[in-house]
Amino acid sequence: MTNDSVLPEHADNGSFAHLGHGAHGGRHRTRVQYLLAGDETVLAEMQALAATLPLCATGRIFVEVASEADVFELSAPPRMTVTWLARSTRRGSAGSGRACARGEAVSRAARAWASEMLCDDPESAHIWLGGDERGVAETYRHLTVGLDILPDHIHGAARA
Repeated sequence: MTNDSVLPEHADNGSFAHLGHGAHGGRHRTRVQYLLAGDETVLAEMQALAATLPLCATGRIFVEVASEADVFELSAPPRMTVTWLARSTRRGSAGSGRACARGEAVSRAARAWASEMLCDDPESAHIWLGGDERGVAETYRHLTVGLDILPDHIHGAARA
């Protein structure tokens, strides 16, 4: 499955690149952190979003793909870090010995990053999730329940 039906109906699925972004006398009061996380099924949307982020955007882009052969240079603002997660080189749950399922690697990475980087000011985050429903649901739940990020700060892939 590759839809984001777990996102609330009121979630804005449009562009979020400039939400909360504005110059106040040439300075930001709070640094907005961007998080884009998805798998290869939403790669075109992720590329488009990365291209529309403000030049001063900071944060992380996590892209899960089947193998290292699927990795390429993804254009993003200089302060955005792009991390490729190849399922072929990862394992499933610790100690299970099973292969990494679609959505599992990107969900783990996004949740770990958000727990570390968004804990001080979760309201300054703008998040976009897409791809396998299991990964999106787990990440969404962690962000909203575990980190108290408001649903309005989380956007998703366009629904088919």
